[in-house]
Amino acid sequence: MSWVKFQVTHTTEYHYEQAVSHCYNLAHMMPRNSYRQSCQRSRIAVEPGVVGKNQRHDYFGNTAYHFEIQRSHKRLRISAFSEVETAPQTIHQGFDFGISCAEALQQIAQPSKLEDTLAREFLLSSPLIDHQQLDIYEYAAESFSLDKPLLSCVSDLNRRIFQDFKYSPQATTIYTPLQEVLNRREGVCQDFAHLQIACLRAMGYPARYVSGYIETLAPPGKEKLQGTDASHAWVAVYSPAEGWVEFDPTNNTLANEQHIITAWGRDFHDVTPLKGIVYGGGKEPRLKVAVDVRRLDNL
Repeated sequence: MSWVKFQVTHTTEYHYEQAVSHCYNLAHMMPRNSYRQSCQRSRIAVEPGVVGKNQRHDYFGNTAYHFEIQRSHKRLRISAFSEVETAPQTIHQGFDFGISCAEALQQIAQPSKLEDTLAREFLLSSPLIDHQQLDIYEYAAESFSLDKPLLSCVSDLNRRIFQDFKYSPQATTIYTPLQEVLNRREGVCQDFAHLQIACLRAMGYPARYVSGYIETLAPPGKEKLQGTDASHAWVAVYSPAEGWVEFDPTNNTLANEQHIITAWGRDFHDVTPLKGIVYGGGKEPRLKVAVDVRRLDNL
């Protein structure tokens, strides 16, 4: 397995119309470990200074950072600095081999090992994903056949979402219902990940939401600009034979070494990069987000 080292800087800045007297916040901005990723070091800096902070692992094993500010402020800046090593996924048998859809469904329904049992919670509806809709099932069913390899069918669904839906940042918000995304056929990476998860759960396959970053490459002959990378979202589907396999419907690809994981959960609600309670501030604050992903060296 070939490993690549990255340095990641993620800065979120809020400018408030009126002073905020105090706030309580939760951040999922520190990369986690997985079989293809190792977080070497990570820290978070907050301006103005905090009076209380706590770092823990949440229910899903993500690094959750809680902090509290009790001084008046009109600007809040949270910066996460991390070094992480990643590797591409290795699918030894390829998409055209491996466990069939029918075999996967049988093993998930009658689990013979702990991993199968634990994966079953990702079959359930979650706060932002109601997969028990006929339209969702009908859209998903075109990609699946019981006698075909599971990962081949998931790859086809990945391709169809990429082809059928237009990437449009103005089309949706974090609260846009899945049914509206399906009807309008446009959205952003969060929408496409939610849709693919809904489709997989509707077909009976456990799927979870993965939040993180993706390295972007500069056009040929041009220098990459700082802060032009992005937060990103993709999907992991569970196969009783292959384990959790990550797909990126926004880019029609497997997640590879350019995909850096911060957290995973049932949907975006579980892994929001930053959320909290603010007292004061007036109208909706001005928000500025900058992400920089830099390769350090090959290992």
